[in-house]
Amino acid sequence: MLENITSKQIKEMTLPQLTSLCEEVRQMIISTVYKNGGHLSSNLGAVELIVAMHYVFDFPEDKVIFDVGHQCYTHKLLSGRYDKFNTIRKKGGISGFPKREESEYDCYNTGHAGTSISAALGIAKARDINKQNFNVIAVIGDGSFNNGLVYEAFNSLRLLNTNILVILNDNGMSIAPTVGSIHEYLEVLSASYEHKVKKEKHANIFERFGFAYDGVYDGNDLAVMIKRLAAVKEKLKTQSVILHILSKKGKGYSFCEENPEATHGISIGSSDSVSKEYSEVLGEKLCQLAEKDSRIVAVTAAMTTSLGLGGFFEKYPERSIDVGICEEHATILCAAMATENLKPYYAVYSTFLQRSFDEIAIDICSQNLPVTLCIDRAGISGPDGETHQGVFDLSFLNPIPNLAIAVPKDLKEFEDMLEFSAGYEAPLAIRYPREGKRIFKQHSPIVRGKWEELTVGGGNAVIIACGEQPVTLALAAAEILDKERVAVRVINARFVKPLDTELLKELKEKNIITVEDNMLIGGFGSQINCFFAGDGKIIKNFAYKDCFIPHGGRCELMEDYGVSCKAITDYIKNAVR
Repeated sequence: MLENITSKQIKEMTLPQLTSLCEEVRQMIISTVYKNGGHLSSNLGAVELIVAMHYVFDFPEDKVIFDVGHQCYTHKLLSGRYDKFNTIRKKGGISGFPKREESEYDCYNTGHAGTSISAALGIAKARDINKQNFNVIAVIGDGSFNNGLVYEAFNSLRLLNTNILVILNDNGMSIAPTVGSIHEYLEVLSASYEHKVKKEKHANIFERFGFAYDGVYDGNDLAVMIKRLAAVKEKLKTQSVILHILSKKGKGYSFCEENPEATHGISIGSSDSVSKEYSEVLGEKLCQLAEKDSRIVAVTAAMTTSLGLGGFFEKYPERSIDVGICEEHATILCAAMATENLKPYYAVYSTFLQRSFDEIAIDICSQNLPVTLCIDRAGISGPDGETHQGVFDLSFLNPIPNLAIAVPKDLKEFEDMLEFSAGYEAPLAIRYPREGKRIFKQHSPIVRGKWEELTVGGGNAVIIACGEQPVTLALAAAEILDKERVAVRVINARFVKPLDTELLKELKEKNIITVEDNMLIGGFGSQINCFFAGDGKIIKNFAYKDCFIPHGGRCELMEDYGVSCKAITDYIKNAVR
């Protein structure tokens, strides 16, 4: 049934046929995610909703924007991408998120939380200006509903004078369980019939923004979803509507239902030997440091377990803060706590830290406050694609005064940097990848702005690398070149800011090669170029070119975008002839 499904066929199906279709979709998602990795529990919980949407609405003429976008797998299967679904999140395959470039059914690219309602309003306003007639729908989870951007969008609804449908898919989860007052507010709306008066009172807040509120309904009951969506479709002719539904994350797969947080994202096995995840080291080390220093607090934006903080939250609940999907708020919170003699550690994925740029610059760094940013998933992160590659953090953090930026070469050095951070009374960012693949033999004490020479000798060229994978590539290239009697020195630039200017001034090699897991523009290599400007050095930067990097495997993408052992060795061979 699913293999050749079209939107027209879905509309002609009976309820039993649609129910069978839901089951087929669910099984396809489960089997594919376990092969390719991806978002499992969120997609399973949204199957009935999305099938009902395709039954009631007229896609692609009608437009749907999925907040974050990780719950769009059913939409992809129902919109002509069944034959490519086995390639999801693979290099050259379809994305795990909506992509306008991929299908006319995807009207807006998403990947970060909180953007869908603003986007829906923009598309709806364009529709009105262009005198067109189609429906615009934003599907948003209760986790994203915490994000401040949602309320900025709400605030402009009357101003824009347009109509949209917001489907609030409430499952009590983001990646971790949803927290905060908004979550408690939604719980009131979701209460039993006996609380009807209280519910109606609370629903008034949406009406004040200009929405008609309709809820709460079982989002996993296909018949109910079809009925409510059909009713709402009529309302959209004259007003904007919030349809509030309750769904079960992981619906239809008991293991997912019982473990929604653990099965939010599924990773495929790696053939490499993984020592540990950096997040695990972060959690363990912070617990040790907190035992000796009562000032230490841990902050996260709805990603406690993913960032390795589960143990810290259990051991030190009074010093543990999860603000929900509110990265900007988390950053200011850390700054404010630091003014009162606390030592905040803000753990966050590189791609989500981008949302906090202004707060890092103004609230933390302009006040020179001792906040440590623990930046996980830095560099190419792989299968989640453009919206999740952590390749911009060096570029946007480098220009900020007062901020030191550390990049560990392995898990042991990361642990040493965390130990160093405990006594460092100024802004500090430590950026690291997801997995630690190896532990190097050499480790020297961490000193702010001081690098580490990993090989001696040299003469023909020097490779300056920052981060585990770049250092690994640099050492591998040096070993290959040594066998060909090309003497290359390798330096671990474990502080990208400040640079080790004393060491740089002493370099005798004319050929300088930099290697990093970041964009070239504004990154580590750019700093080296500026430092040696006009000095007659021949500098080659191995970093990512000016483009967005798609989904695929980490190593294959690094090679495709020019950061590989072969590229480094080939360049040096030619450069020193």
